[in-house]
Amino acid sequence: MAERIDQDWITSPSLQELLRLLNEENGEARIAGGAVRNALLDQPISDVDIATNLVPRDVILRMQAAGHKSVPTGIEHGTVTVVLDGDAYEVTTLRRDIETDGRHAKVLYGTDWVDDARRRDLTINALYLNADGTVYDPLGGMQDVLSQTVRFIDDAETRIREDYLRILRFFRFFAWYGKFRPDAEGLKACTRLKGGLSELSAERIWHELSRLLAAPDPSRAILWMRQTGVLSAVLPETEKWGIDALPGLMEAERQHGWQVDGLLRLMAIIPPMEERILAISDRLKLPNKVKSRLKNWVHVEPLDASLKQDPFNQWLYWQNQTAVTDTLHLAIAKSDAEMKKYLRQLKWLKRWKKPEFPLRGGDLIDLGMEPGPAISEKLLQLEGSWVKGNFTASKDELLSKRP
Repeated sequence: MAERIDQDWITSPSLQELLRLLNEENGEARIAGGAVRNALLDQPISDVDIATNLVPRDVILRMQAAGHKSVPTGIEHGTVTVVLDGDAYEVTTLRRDIETDGRHAKVLYGTDWVDDARRRDLTINALYLNADGTVYDPLGGMQDVLSQTVRFIDDAETRIREDYLRILRFFRFFAWYGKFRPDAEGLKACTRLKGGLSELSAERIWHELSRLLAAPDPSRAILWMRQTGVLSAVLPETEKWGIDALPGLMEAERQHGWQVDGLLRLMAIIPPMEERILAISDRLKLPNKVKSRLKNWVHVEPLDASLKQDPFNQWLYWQNQTAVTDTLHLAIAKSDAEMKKYLRQLKWLKRWKKPEFPLRGGDLIDLGMEPGPAISEKLLQLEGSWVKGNFTASKDELLSKRP
């Protein structure tokens, strides 16, 4: 008897209307991939993708006839985004690969659901769902989902040679959905073919790495990446630094209720050295926001767990607050003898509101100082004395100190 999924999202009016339209007049459409996998695991559903035997032009025409908006967002891959009642769905034509080069694939539209399933990477992603919630499982992926087994479809090496990014996807999906250890044949294939990762764009590599690091607990996946040499291929900076800090960070997240932070986990496995950070940022073409946070983290002055609150606040004034948060989280995760002191400092940090220095350059000019570098030097000197005085000196008191 076919497995059925009975969940509210499947019966949403917009989704049912879309499937009804696509299934009319020799059309055939099913929910595909991640939504089916997550439903079987009773995990949150984010995006709902649809597979259909209709070509994109026919999808667009059917939507137009029914008065629904459709946008050819990925027409080269056979994908049309359809919007119904504010809900967006990617509708992709069944395909089969006719040529692959390790990065991209040339595809032909098809009508065979098994062919479409076989061109996917992992069995847990080759699942479909009918409008009534019946699971269509052409390659045995449902059993792998339920047993939390992550394995390639058919021959692992063949799947990887089609697109070397699948090496990282193998570990990413293991981080999110795997149990015990990754599939042995998959591990062997990733080890043998890891050199192909050099052919991928930096953006694609970082996209997969960031999603892997955002898993509830990526430590086992990172360990297997280390064992296979895949981690060194994409993050050579970790080779002499190691990944031992990661399990402690996972435990600290659980113990203290910290939100999952993939970038903090990256910090845990790379050395806090500016030249290494710059190398990673350039090689992976990291987004400016990510690059900036890493750089600020590296530039934080060393922590002193013995600082009391007033001296800590004075030290904190000169630091980047996010970078100090990152540094304290990593220090707490080490669970050493200073952990309680770092936790206390983290409490102070959360309550911290940076005081505003009351002087401006114009105040000194009004008192007769000539504009120029001397103004900045004097301001910095006065600001330093104001901080050492625990931010209590008023504007007039500071100006009275001007020689």
